[in-house]
Amino acid sequence: MSNLGVHQVHSEGVELTLQSLRAYWSEHQHFAVAWSGGKDSTALLTLLVHLIDTGAIPQPECLWVFYADTRQELPPIQAAAEQIMARLRRRNWIRVVVVRAPIDKRFMVYILGRGVPPPNNNTLRWCTRQIKVDPMAAALEQALDRMPGKALMLTGVRQGESAIRDGRIAMSCSKDGAECGQGWYQQVLPDAKGIKGRLATLAPMLHWRVCWIWDWLKIFAPMAEFGEWPTQILADAYGGDDATEINARTGCIGCPLAQRDTALETIVTMPAWSHLSPLLELKPLYRWMREPHQRHRKSGVERLKSGAIAKNPQRMGPLTIEARREALDRILDIQNRARVDLINAEEEARIRELIAARTFPDKWTGGEPRADRWLDAVYGDGSEQPILFRELVGQ
Repeated sequence: MSNLGVHQVHSEGVELTLQSLRAYWSEHQHFAVAWSGGKDSTALLTLLVHLIDTGAIPQPECLWVFYADTRQELPPIQAAAEQIMARLRRRNWIRVVVVRAPIDKRFMVYILGRGVPPPNNNTLRWCTRQIKVDPMAAALEQALDRMPGKALMLTGVRQGESAIRDGRIAMSCSKDGAECGQGWYQQVLPDAKGIKGRLATLAPMLHWRVCWIWDWLKIFAPMAEFGEWPTQILADAYGGDDATEINARTGCIGCPLAQRDTALETIVTMPAWSHLSPLLELKPLYRWMREPHQRHRKSGVERLKSGAIAKNPQRMGPLTIEARREALDRILDIQNRARVDLINAEEEARIRELIAARTFPDKWTGGEPRADRWLDAVYGDGSEQPILFRELVGQ
């Protein structure tokens, strides 16, 4: 391995990654990397390109790099991603594809334009699939239509990232002919439609410890002999010299699904990124948007097509037009003070267009009462009783 220049970087980990790649490389005609911009997929991408550059694995005719741009990424990670993409495009055998959701499905447009409340872990976790998984699957399917033969998608999945994910890995250890120590290999991309049998996935850094990831990103990847990748910026987003697995980014600024945005809290303490402190106002704003005062509620009996009474009568629903206008103004103010682009000009115009058209989710008209108003309670058997209730904030 001395000719690779990687013998200094936890040789056991790199050797297992090479074994994993070599075990499946010759079985596929096309190669791609699913890149989120986070630490693990960035370590995979930069190490993979280095191994190809040094001849450790054969250079493919084309390496596709699919970057998932959610439009809600932490600024240091987005800055690092843009610099990395610029370096990737210097190689004529790498094709970079920036994947975004259609404009009406993007996070801010969907909330403010259509009125869907911010996601939550209990009843409405719509964001990951809509702004990342589905657009990535669509981009892959489109690319595969132009590729004869089988393709191998490489991911930065590691054991230890998530207990749930570790459980899936353990159950899949011997699936599709994979062996322990050869990464996590699957012959079909989970949740992808229309590409079954044409795409396999491999996680060649499954065994990497988080300290190895940090050493690669902070010490070795930025060195000239490894490619001079601008990954030190990325490490800042996880705490700089104090980066740990705990300082994990949530994937979106002020993620409504996380109790704390630890990465953002860490970033704003750094002089270079202190101007981002207004972004800390996003999480309280998302909580405000989910309160009854800002939302509509169904009233009376709601019947299904079958004639049966719908479950959860008088449920809370979309944001009111007034709440959406106020939230838009507040978010634009936050981004102006933070000097970032949470909502670009095209998205703002579309949001205002949808609000002006009084757009609401299916089965809602905007004529429903506000959710904090007094309503008649409806029993599941269809009988209506003059029992009044009010859902109070915080109760």
